[in-house]
Amino acid sequence: MIRASDLTEKEVINITDGRRIGLITDIDVNLEKGKINAIIVPDNEKVFGLFGKELENEITWAEIKKIGIDVILVEVKGNIEPHIGSYMKENDIDNDNTSKYNGFEKNNKK
Repeated sequence: MIRASDLTEKEVINITDGRRIGLITDIDVNLEKGKINAIIVPDNEKVFGLFGKELENEITWAEIKKIGIDVILVEVKGNIEPHIGSYMKENDIDNDNTSKYNGFEKNNKK
């Protein structure tokens, strides 16, 4: 049995291209079914550091191929499209699908 706490802070590597995706910072859990839907890894391109809003990568449970002692191997084909974290407030996103970061704009890809 794997505990959610065993997954956090593990390195995530994409076996498709050998690229380091990052460290797990959160887990999306379906509490009704008791299953993990996805792991959350911050995007490498942080916007405005600690106090700025971060984009995150969501990797589904089906994309996880092997959980090791130190790393998690995933198979994600194509580019991972980062999105604004679910902890963000709805009013931080404009209706035209553009996010505002401290006066700067960056297209929000979902």
